[in-house]
Amino acid sequence: MISNEAELVRRASRHDPAAFAQLYDAYLSKIYKYIFYKVGNAHDAEDLCEQVFMKAWEAVERFTWHGHPYSSWLYRLAHNIVVDYHRTRRDTTPLSSIISTPSEPADPYNAFRRTLDAEELVGAIAKLTSEQRQVICLKFIEGYDNAEIAAMMDKHESAVRALQYRALHGLLNILKAQDETQPELALGVVGQ
Repeated sequence: MISNEAELVRRASRHDPAAFAQLYDAYLSKIYKYIFYKVGNAHDAEDLCEQVFMKAWEAVERFTWHGHPYSSWLYRLAHNIVVDYHRTRRDTTPLSSIISTPSEPADPYNAFRRTLDAEELVGAIAKLTSEQRQVICLKFIEGYDNAEIAAMMDKHESAVRALQYRALHGLLNILKAQDETQPELALGVVGQ
């Protein structure tokens, strides 16, 4: 959170472009990363991120400061835009396509194993509910604490903790099931 965020929001709500620009600069990369992990495509993430900030600018005078970070409101806008994106788009890019590998890894087997692990994790996350994916993304990718996530998702902290628990438990079960169906990968004997 920015130290003078309440003042910037107050000024931005009166359509002060300089104040809004500071808020934009402070939150652009976080909102972009959040959207990117939801859609898995850099170009679409850029477009959707800009939509978030356009909507924020158009509606900034309706934002009321309640002590929650301004980012809570931005994340709610981003979530709604991503939901609309998925509703209207049939040919989505698989999340596994966002995994990249180094061009010349020092140890090809370990690089291959890391790629498989990442692909398995992305695939497992995709099997969670929308709210569970959102909690995982905000907590472990963005690094927010439960109070901040609760404000962003308009939920109680206890609900966020429960969602996080169910999401992690679900991921564990999904990954265990995947390991059972691919024992050679679980044992690490591929290519040896």
